[in-house]
Amino acid sequence: MRKSKILSLGIVLALLALMVSVSSCVAATTSGTTSSTSSNLSFVYLLIFIVIIFGFMYFFTIRPQRKKQQDTLKMLQALQKGEKIITNAGIYGTIDTVYEDSFLIKTDSGSTMRVAKWQLSVNNRKIPSLTVKLLI
Repeated sequence: MRKSKILSLGIVLALLALMVSVSSCVAATTSGTTSSTSSNLSFVYLLIFIVIIFGFMYFFTIRPQRKKQQDTLKMLQALQKGEKIITNAGIYGTIDTVYEDSFLIKTDSGSTMRVAKWQLSVNNRKIPSLTVKLLI
């Protein structure tokens, strides 16, 4: 959802910049003060600027988000029975049964609960690497 908001904001800003540039080019050519080559050149610069903005948006928002989603998906697919996990709600447990879209986990108190796969935040194998990254 956040990615779509950022993308739509970028598109709106790009269209706004394009409209401003086109209106200035039209005003300049109707007044007769500039030649058509300079107005075409300013339009080319605007297009290059828009492409650079979209490139930055891709490399700083879209690409890292896709990489994070792929890493999370790989982690969820690799989880098996007996592995320790932590849910997004902060519940610690051990996987008892793996279903297609959820896990049956057993908590330390002995109770069992069914948790959706998307609700898992990390498994305990990855906790030391996460804390090292946070401390640096």
